[in-house]
Amino acid sequence: MTEPASPVIGLIAGGGQFPLLFAEAAKKRGFRVAAVAHTSETDPRLEDFADELIWVKLGQLGKIIRHFHEHRVSEAAFAGTITKTRIFRDIMPDWKALALWNKIDIRLDDSILRAIAGALADEGIEIIASTRFLEHLLFPEGLLTKKKPNAGQWEDIRFGWRLARSVGRLDIGQTVVVRERSVLAVEAIEGTDAAIRRGGQLAGSGAVVVKLRKPGQDFRFDLPATGLGTIATMAEVHAAVLAVEAGQSLLFDQAAMVVAANKAGIVVVGLRCEDDELPAQCAGCI
Repeated sequence: MTEPASPVIGLIAGGGQFPLLFAEAAKKRGFRVAAVAHTSETDPRLEDFADELIWVKLGQLGKIIRHFHEHRVSEAAFAGTITKTRIFRDIMPDWKALALWNKIDIRLDDSILRAIAGALADEGIEIIASTRFLEHLLFPEGLLTKKKPNAGQWEDIRFGWRLARSVGRLDIGQTVVVRERSVLAVEAIEGTDAAIRRGGQLAGSGAVVVKLRKPGQDFRFDLPATGLGTIATMAEVHAAVLAVEAGQSLLFDQAAMVVAANKAGIVVVGLRCEDDELPAQCAGCI
């Protein structure tokens, strides 16, 4: 008797380790992985995890659709980062992507990704949450490091929380950098690390970094993520605190990240709050 074919899941991969982790987890669950890797972004090691893989340039939407149809993909996930500033210099849209691009009035992160997801859905390919196999990577609640925020840092966390929520509501970015209730940097297209460097350099030392999901964040797209690289960037500019919304972002290499944060004297804390205002009693929760 012929063995039933393994189900196939699609992966649209950007940079970083997330696509590798997604592919590995999917295979452990019995899926075959049909992956699309982006030139100059995706880690070549993805070839070791995917069953079927093609390389595309940014904007080759038609090629992605053909690859998924060829391998009978009905569900796919976005995983990994794309350097957003490349859309001004490296994008090479095919006719499918160009037609879609011209239909998008507001070219913000979620607007673009929702439009792509809609185009894929029209082709019978549903975009699923990138955390489907990786819920254990969601940022935990509580204090992760030895040091706790002091009273002044708690004030900055609350101040930054309110601002980050407002910035997220406008679909501009997910991170703000503050010190002594002054705004030093707001993340936009440059990404989190660049925003931390800019804000940290202005602070001199002691900056507080607050990273939240956008209100109504779609778990299929562009989840906030932190890891060793975040701590390295913060240490570079002598930033003091990283406060992240728990359960709403990804955390990579948690054990190594905590070791690095403790070594650098950086506070790392995960907090839960659905509102714009972080309650004052949060300081007593950890």
